[in-house]
Amino acid sequence: MHQFDEIQSRLAPELSEMNAIIRETLATPNQLMNQVVTGYLQTKGKQIRPLLVMLAAKFFGGVTSDTLYAAAALEMLHNASLIHDDVVDETSLRRGLPTVNTIWGNHMAVLVGDFFVSNALAAGIRTGHISVISALSDLGKELSLGEVDQICNVREHHLDEEHYISMISKKTASLFLNCVRMGAETAGASEKDYAPLVEFAHLLGLAFQIRDDIFDYYNDERIGKPTGNDLREGKVTLPLLHVLQITPAEEVESYKALLRRGDLSSEEIESLVKFAVDNGGVDYAYSYMRGLQEKATRLLDEYPDSEWKRSFLDLFEFIINRSK
Repeated sequence: MHQFDEIQSRLAPELSEMNAIIRETLATPNQLMNQVVTGYLQTKGKQIRPLLVMLAAKFFGGVTSDTLYAAAALEMLHNASLIHDDVVDETSLRRGLPTVNTIWGNHMAVLVGDFFVSNALAAGIRTGHISVISALSDLGKELSLGEVDQICNVREHHLDEEHYISMISKKTASLFLNCVRMGAETAGASEKDYAPLVEFAHLLGLAFQIRDDIFDYYNDERIGKPTGNDLREGKVTLPLLHVLQITPAEEVESYKALLRRGDLSSEEIESLVKFAVDNGGVDYAYSYMRGLQEKATRLLDEYPDSEWKRSFLDLFEFIINRSK
C-alpha cells in the first residue's frame, strides 16, 4: 500500500467524522447555497491539512472531539482560500473538475468562499480553545499576506530565493504548522512538547509548495494546469530563480528582461521553462527539499519511536515524491 494511503487508512474513522462535521456545519436552509456547497465538497482532495491535525493529536495522546472540530475548521478555511484564489487567478479547473467560479460565476464564488470562512470560525469556537480561534485568525492574516507578498514579488520583480521562501512560508507553510499546533493543543500537549513538531510541519509546508511549483515545469494533465502557468501569471518559482542566480549576468539578462516586461507569449514561457530545466533548476529544487527533509527528520529525533512519528516521516517522503 502507498505510504499516504496507509496514513489515510489509519485515520479513516476520524476523517469520516470530520467530513460529517463539515457537511453539518455548512448545511443551510438556502437551497442554492446547499447545491453549490454539496457540489464543491464532492471534489475534495487528499485532505493533507486535517490529516496533520489528527496525526499531531495521535502523536500526543489521541484525537478528541475538539481535534475533529479544529481539523474541520482548518479544512474549511483552506477551501475558502482555494475558492477565492480560483476567482483571482481565473482558474477554470481544479482537481480536473470545473471550479465554483466557472459554474456559478465570480459573484457566487466569492460569497461561497466567505461562507466557508464564517463556518470555519464557528467550528473553531466549538472547540472551546481560545488558542484554536486565535490560530485561525492569525492564519487568515498569514494566508492573505502571503498572497500579497506574491503580488509584490511579481510587481517589483524580486528574483531571489529569500523573497520566495518568505512568501511560501506565509502562503503555505503557515497552514501546515498551525495544523500541527492545533492538533497537539487539542490533545493536551504543552508548547514546549510540541515546538519541534511544529517546526517539522513548517519545513514540510515549504517542501509541499516547492513540489507544487515544480509541477509547472512539466506537462501533466493530471495536475490540472498547463506547463508554465505560474510564469503566465508572472510568478517566478524556485527552479527558475536558482538558475537566474547562478548564470553569468550577460547570459541571463535577456531572460530577466522578459520577466520584467511580463505578458509572455507561449514561446517565451517555453523558453524560460527549458532554460530552468536544462540548467539544473528542477534538480536544485529537489535537493532543496531533501535538505528540508533532513532538518525535519532531526527535529523528531528527540521523540520516542511510534507509528505516528513514522507517519510524519512517511508523509514528508510522500510530499517530495507525489505525482499530483
